[in-house]
Amino acid sequence: MAAVIKTEGLSKHYGSQKAVDNLTFEVNEGEIFGFLGPNGAGKTTSLLMLLGLTEPTGGKAQVLGFDPVREPLKVKKKVGYLPEHVGFYDDLTARENLQYVAGLNGLSPKEAATRVEAALIKVGLFEESNKLAGAYSRGMRQRLGIAELLVKEPKLVFLDEPTLGLDPDGINKMLELIVSLSKEQGISVLLSSHLLHQVQRICNRVGIMIQGRLVATGTIGDLAKQKLGDGRDQFTLEEIYMRYFQET
Repeated sequence: MAAVIKTEGLSKHYGSQKAVDNLTFEVNEGEIFGFLGPNGAGKTTSLLMLLGLTEPTGGKAQVLGFDPVREPLKVKKKVGYLPEHVGFYDDLTARENLQYVAGLNGLSPKEAATRVEAALIKVGLFEESNKLAGAYSRGMRQRLGIAELLVKEPKLVFLDEPTLGLDPDGINKMLELIVSLSKEQGISVLLSSHLLHQVQRICNRVGIMIQGRLVATGTIGDLAKQKLGDGRDQFTLEEIYMRYFQET
C-alpha cells in the first residue's frame, strides 16, 4: 500500500522550545489515521509543515510524492485542510461560498456547479444551501467546511479537531461523514484530535504525540497489546494513551 504522507526526522523549533521533535511516520493510502495528543502537543504545527504553511527546522517530508517546502502549491492543489476554526464569508450563502472556492481553484462555471451541488448533497446541506453562512450553526459550518474540501476533489485531507464544540448529533454526523470520505470517496484522512473515544471509533491506525514527540504508532489493537497485555478483550484508547503519557 502506497504512503500518502511520509516524514523523516521532521522538526520545528522556536528558540529552545521544540514544538515538534524528530517526527517520523507514514500514512497509507485510503486509511483514516488518528493524530492524537493534548492541546499543545505539536499536532497543528505538524499539519502546517505538511501543508507547506510553515517551514521545518529540520528533517523532511513527502505529501502525495511532493516536498511541502519546495513544492507547496502542488501539495495544496491535491490536499484539503479543515482547520479548527473554519472561516467563511458570512454575508454569502453556503452555495455562494463554495462557488467562490471553485473559482479560486480554476474550475469552469459548469464544472463548479456540478461539484458544488454534489458536495452539498454529500454533506447534507443541499436544502440549506441558500441560507447565509453567517446563520449556520457550528455543526453546519463544519459540514460546509467538508463540502469546501470536496469541491477540490482532494486525494488527502487534514482535519484539525473537526468535532470540537459540536453537540452529540453533530458529532455523529461528522464522524459518519469522515468515514464516508474514506470508504466511498477513496480519500485518505489525517485526523488530528484530543478526543480519544471518537478517534477509537473511526480510525484504522493512530499516532500518539506527547510534548512534541511521536511516542507510538499502530493499530489500536496492537498498541493495547503492547501496553495492556494480551489478556484484555475490552479496552479504551484513553487507557492506552494514559500509559504512554505516564511513561513519558
